[in-house]
Amino acid sequence: MKTPEQVVTEVTARLRRTWPQAANHTALRRTAQAEEQTPGVINPPAWPHSFPLGAPNKADLEQHFAAYQGQALAWRQWHTRHAGRGVDLVDATRRVHSTIQAIPTHLRVQDVEAAAALCGHDWTTRLARGRNRAATLVERFGSQEDLPRMLREVDDWTDVDFALLCDAAAWFRDHDATGLTPRQVPVPGMHAKWLNTRQHLVAELAGLDTLPVSPAHPARVHLTYLDLHHRAAGGRHHDCISIGDRVQLGYEPQVVVISENKDTAVGFPPVSGGVSIEGGGFGGATAAAFPWLIATPLLVYWGDIDAAGFEILNGFRADGVPAVSMLMDMTTFEQYEQFGTSLDRRGTPLGPGRRRDVPHLTADERAMYHALTDPAWTRHRRLEQERIPLTDALTALRLLQPRTSRATAPQPAPINVRYS
Repeated sequence: MKTPEQVVTEVTARLRRTWPQAANHTALRRTAQAEEQTPGVINPPAWPHSFPLGAPNKADLEQHFAAYQGQALAWRQWHTRHAGRGVDLVDATRRVHSTIQAIPTHLRVQDVEAAAALCGHDWTTRLARGRNRAATLVERFGSQEDLPRMLREVDDWTDVDFALLCDAAAWFRDHDATGLTPRQVPVPGMHAKWLNTRQHLVAELAGLDTLPVSPAHPARVHLTYLDLHHRAAGGRHHDCISIGDRVQLGYEPQVVVISENKDTAVGFPPVSGGVSIEGGGFGGATAAAFPWLIATPLLVYWGDIDAAGFEILNGFRADGVPAVSMLMDMTTFEQYEQFGTSLDRRGTPLGPGRRRDVPHLTADERAMYHALTDPAWTRHRRLEQERIPLTDALTALRLLQPRTSRATAPQPAPINVRYS
C-alpha cells in the first residue's frame, strides 16, 4: 500500500499537468454564466480524481494483514487531519480469514482547489493567479483555443509583464503597426527587447498570425584585419559587415580566428592573411551566412574554457561553421589554471549547470566539457580566454594546420600560411 506522501506526489504530478485547463475552465464557466449560456457546453476539468493506494491480492493481504492494518490506520489518521478539505478515503470490503474488513483503496480528491491545498501554499497561489489571469484574458480577448498553454507560458511572469502583454495585444488588435520597428510601437512601459521575446504571444492574443512590425536588422560581424602589410599600405584595421551586403574585404583571408570575447579579437597579434572575428553577440548561423568565412583554409574558434564556451562551439558547428578549437583542452586548463575562477560576474559560485547534448564536439572537447559539468569537479569551472597571453595564443595558432575539407569536424591539411 502506498504511503500518504507517495500519493500526494501523484496528486502534485496531476495538478502540474492540469492546472491551466482547470483555470481556463473556471474562466469559461463564469463567462457562460454571465452571458446566460449553458455551462454544459464547456469541457469538464480533470477533477475530481481518485488515486489508487494499491490493492493487495487475497493471499498477500492475509499473510501480512497486521502490516496492512498498520498502513490502513496511518491512512485514517492522515485523513482525519485533512477532514473537510475535499479529500475522501474510499474503502472496499475484503474478506480476511473469514472476517469482513474495510480496506482503504483510493484517495478521492474532489476538485482542483482541494488538490492545490493538499500540495501546499505555492500551488494555491499558482492556481489563484492562473484563474485571475485566465479571467482577464477571456474578458479582454474572448475564448482562446490555446489559453491553457498560454497560462502555463506566463505562469512565472510578474504581474507587470502580464499586464503589459494584455496592453500590447490590445494595441496590436486595434492598430496597424506596419512599418514600425518594435522600439517604435507606442505602448507605455514596453521596450523592444520585451516585445522581441514575446511576439508570438502578443500576436496570438491580438488574433494575428504574426506582428506586422519591421523585421530585425540583419545580423553582422565585427572583424579586425591582422595582416601587417595590409595595414602598412593604409588599409583599415576594422570592419563591420552585415548579412546581405556586398562587401569587398581588404584581402582574401587565409586564417580566421573567431574569438568569444571582444578584447582578444581586437588585440590579437598580427597574422599574415589573418582576420579575427568578434564572436560575442552572434551565433553560428550568422557566421555561416558569409561564404568567405566558412571557406577560409584555417578557421579557428577560441572561447573560454567553461561549459558555455563548449556549448557555443557546438552550436557554431551545428550551424555549419567547420571551425577547429584552439586552447580549449585540459592541457591549456592545467597550464593556466591559477588564473581560473569559480565565481560568475556577480560573485555567485559557479555550479556544474545542466549538461547538454553536444554531438558536434570532438572526443577531447567533450571530455573537457563533461569534466566542467561534473558535480564532483572540485577545480575552477571557468578559465576566461583573456587570462591567456596573446603571444601564447599566437603560438598555438601556428601549431594548427589549415584544412581542405569543409566537414563539420574538419581534418587538417598542410598549407603555407605565414605568421607575422
